[in-house]
Amino acid sequence: MSAPEAFGDAAAAVARLREIYARATDHLAEGFARTMAQGHPVARYRAFYPEVRLTTTSYAAADSRLSFGHVTEPGSYATTVTRPDLFAGYLEQQIALLLRNHGVPVVVGASDTPIPIHFALAGRAEFAIPQDGGAFSLRDVFDVPDLATTNDDIVNGERLRHPDGTMPLALFTAQRIDYSLARLAHYTATDAEHFQNHVLFTNYQFYVDEFEAFARAALDDPDSGYTSFVGPGNAVIGRGDAPLPTPARLPQMPAYHLTRPGGQGITLVNIGVGPSNAKTATDHIAVLRPHAWLMVGHCAGLRTTQRLGDFVLAHAYLREDNVLDADLPVWVPIPALAEIQIALQEAVAEITRLEGFELKRIMRTGTVATIDNRNWELRDQSGPVQRLSQSRAVALDMESATIAANGFRFRVPYGTLLCVSDKPLHGELKLPGMASEFYRAQVARHLQIGVRAMERLREMPLERIHSRKLRSFEETAFL
Repeated sequence: MSAPEAFGDAAAAVARLREIYARATDHLAEGFARTMAQGHPVARYRAFYPEVRLTTTSYAAADSRLSFGHVTEPGSYATTVTRPDLFAGYLEQQIALLLRNHGVPVVVGASDTPIPIHFALAGRAEFAIPQDGGAFSLRDVFDVPDLATTNDDIVNGERLRHPDGTMPLALFTAQRIDYSLARLAHYTATDAEHFQNHVLFTNYQFYVDEFEAFARAALDDPDSGYTSFVGPGNAVIGRGDAPLPTPARLPQMPAYHLTRPGGQGITLVNIGVGPSNAKTATDHIAVLRPHAWLMVGHCAGLRTTQRLGDFVLAHAYLREDNVLDADLPVWVPIPALAEIQIALQEAVAEITRLEGFELKRIMRTGTVATIDNRNWELRDQSGPVQRLSQSRAVALDMESATIAANGFRFRVPYGTLLCVSDKPLHGELKLPGMASEFYRAQVARHLQIGVRAMERLREMPLERIHSRKLRSFEETAFL
């Protein structure tokens, strides 16, 4: 194991993390290759994640305006680290804040948490892990993923100390991150390194088509700052007229990435329909620590004054999706975030060229209800309609509150802008042939509004967009 070493320079600390991780995963890869070639184990192979530790004895207050980058009280804090190559920029930023705000070095060394062989070999195409070890049990020779220690206890506020007595320095442990990186590749068919810091979620294929069209135009504009477009299967193009290969079978939630240096581009994920997909996608993207995620999709309009194609800017959420009840009780309020709301409203005004009172012609603000029953219209209307009316809801869908609630839970800034595609309470069901010219034009502009809002958010300082409203009493220092 690597001996702990103190660092007063963030770049040097991250370089050491990378060295420890590379040595550990190379050791496991070599052991796996040797064992597979011999057909029987000659030894047990084990290596450990690197970790970062901070110990402070001072109650000196850090900048009270910051929601991250400092610990709240004296003590020892630690977190295990995985993929320091992927998270190098993030780690360097967070460690630099600790050094600046506390004036003590961080200590980098090997942890006592073993790296599962499945995660150590992730991304190494030359290796294929069998379902079983053949003549031997894989877990007799290597550590394998342990779900008993891979959870969201820190995020949910249920674990304030590690078993060794240290307090968490980050929201996610290395095992939890590795688990999500593997799930992301499976569900989206793109590798984690392609994901950008600004993520759009949608529930309709049309937005994917519009996003690709926007991306191709951006790649042909030398002043756009965008450098590539990545689709499922890690297909990458750098020119607007280049063909984008499509996998024979799309994944469950395909992701598309319009990239900029430093991950400052935009990712679009088509999560499909339903709160389960919305939770799955956000559960895993959260470990990448994006700067914002927004839902831009279709909804049912609930007011007689709405038209198909009108926009809905969510200021509150009625949570009847149920998928997060065990992690985030329904009595927890999900506040609107001013920076996100302003960026979305200004983007709507910019793209539609409507301002002030005129903007009300095409956009409502208010409560969005999210449910887990797509055919809610077929139930006895007295119950659902009364609750919707009492909540002052203006729209209903199956994903937005889930995405917002998980944003709140994971401390990722969130927002929702929806487009009315049907009005079931007023006889306008979602049926073929009902889309008006106004509706079609609005849907085409909807994606542009989402992109423009993200570009506005990208221009904000990081400490402004990551609101203190998302942080609890005892928070981790890492964003």
